[in-house]
Amino acid sequence: MYLGFSSMNTVNDQNPAQLAQTLEEAGFESLWYGEHSHIPRCRTTAYPPGGELPEPYKEMMDPYVSLMAAASATSTLKLGTGIALLMERELFSQAKTIATLDRLSGGRVIIGTGVGWNQEEFENVTSLPWGRRYLAMKETVAATRVLFNDEAPEYHGEFIDFDPVWFEPKPVHIPNMVFGAMGPLGVRHAAQWADGWMPVDVALPDVAVAIKDFRRQLSEFGRDPDQVEITLVVMAEVTPDLLKFYRDCGVSRCNVGVGMQNWNKPELVMPMIEQCANIIAEL
Repeated sequence: MYLGFSSMNTVNDQNPAQLAQTLEEAGFESLWYGEHSHIPRCRTTAYPPGGELPEPYKEMMDPYVSLMAAASATSTLKLGTGIALLMERELFSQAKTIATLDRLSGGRVIIGTGVGWNQEEFENVTSLPWGRRYLAMKETVAATRVLFNDEAPEYHGEFIDFDPVWFEPKPVHIPNMVFGAMGPLGVRHAAQWADGWMPVDVALPDVAVAIKDFRRQLSEFGRDPDQVEITLVVMAEVTPDLLKFYRDCGVSRCNVGVGMQNWNKPELVMPMIEQCANIIAEL
């Protein structure tokens, strides 16, 4: 099992280049940055964990620019979005950004994505229907894969439709598309078309049972469960025993560092990195 590190990527967090270099030297496999281009001031959508929206959501930096800074300071650390809101950017421009980042980093990009939770944010930037966002996400990923793979890419779906285009350069390696979802419909989509599944541990009633069910659904879609990675976002208190338990459940990668208690508190990050570095070899 690999260990990744996730950050809100705010202006108060560690510089991406410095953090990435520290993580690579400590033996971490990857660095993950989330995405919110903006937060609507008038919002009726409830914050999923409950309560008030934490302030760091309002000051997140761009994940792709930050990951490019991280790439420039490292040579092996993988660069992940966790999560990117793919439907909230223009398709071709976003694909160009991802492909460029992948080429300049030597093929180290992983795209973690999701449908998002903030309806007002979503509707500010796209005409895609919120009520059918899972199908729209499926088409967005499929169309992006076509751009990355085909010599003369074209795509004809219900929401995304374009005739053959030139799209160059391609990524060095086609980035895996990892779907962050926990509800029944989202998990079903992850099992059907995603290269990996990325749930949050504290949102699952039973991690082991959830993984077993996900693997069953993969088999139902005719996919090899051993070929689809599971990235678990760890928001519970990180301990060696907890990480080993997740490894034994079949988790491919644990992303730590994401707990709300660590947001905008860079002084808490180094102790966590040092703690995890001591057990990475055991995982």
